Amino acid sequence: MQTRRTIKTKCFLSLFAVSIVGFSSPADAQQPTKIPRIGYLSGSSPSAMSVRIGAFRQGLRELGYVEGKNILIEWRFGEGRVDRVPALAADLMRLKVDVIVTAGPEITRAAKKATSTIPIVMALDTDPVANGFIASLARPGGNITGLSTLAPEITGKQLELLKEIVPKLSRVVVLGSSSVRSYEGVSKEMEPAADALKVRLQYLDVLGPEDIETAFREAHKGRAEAVLALQGFVLSSQAKQIAELAVKGRLPSMYYRRDYVENGGLMSYGVIQSDLDRRAATYVDKILKGAKPADLPVEQPTKFELVINLKTAKQIGLTIPPNVLARADRVIR
Repeated sequence: MQTRRTIKTKCFLSLFAVSIVGFSSPADAQQPTKIPRIGYLSGSSPSAMSVRIGAFRQGLRELGYVEGKNILIEWRFGEGRVDRVPALAADLMRLKVDVIVTAGPEITRAAKKATSTIPIVMALDTDPVANGFIASLARPGGNITGLSTLAPEITGKQLELLKEIVPKLSRVVVLGSSSVRSYEGVSKEMEPAADALKVRLQYLDVLGPEDIETAFREAHKGRAEAVLALQGFVLSSQAKQIAELAVKGRLPSMYYRRDYVENGGLMSYGVIQSDLDRRAATYVDKILKGAKPADLPVEQPTKFELVINLKTAKQIGLTIPPNVLARADRVIR
């Protein structure tokens, strides 16, 4: 038979246990795990960026991130108007995102002006040192890191390929934007290759979509025999129009991205851009785990591709040499 003292002790312990549960359970319920919020900033439209977006999402999935479950992404698109990007960057600042991923140099510049504290990951940049985003590839030094496309080195190879498919090539129109800070460096890099190939370059400055048709009229006046488009937001956002005008003028054309060729352009040689977007996810992962952008070296491209559109070649009456076709990573027939 239990004593009165034993009963009192048991009652006290029961009340103590209830009080513990009563105090601890609500506290536990009120401490949900914070889900990281990523800002993705682009000057293009979602449709134009679909492949790149898919690659970035794939990179996140490979690292164990599921959108809406353990990571949130705030997508912001300028819809082809770079002047809208600063406001979009400011919006991401107000949301206090943990990391901002930028789709190109002009976009990175807008994000850099908006914040010096939130980490910024460049999904690609032509020359981040020349653009003033980082101190060096090995030690970025600020709140920006990511991936570089090494555009200056690629243009020489692009000219070589144009010369291979048009052996008598002597005049090439180069479409670029002087508003892109790496433009001058890329232009200088092309000169030795052009001299070696005995090709004369005609540079045409494209600062806005309205300049594209004017540029092609100038190319016709200058008796251009081929077109080479450099990197830049304006040009990339008007890929289809540029490809169509090149076909209309029966001009062999070279681009740095495959989407130009998928939109009817003749040929592209450059970095596999979707690979860069996939790799951008690794930077996001490292930063979310505590790494500082200043200490994360900017990576250079490791994969390049040659894409050729045989439909376009037929439209402009050009035969692609078998040795060039054999080197293509993809042929659109």
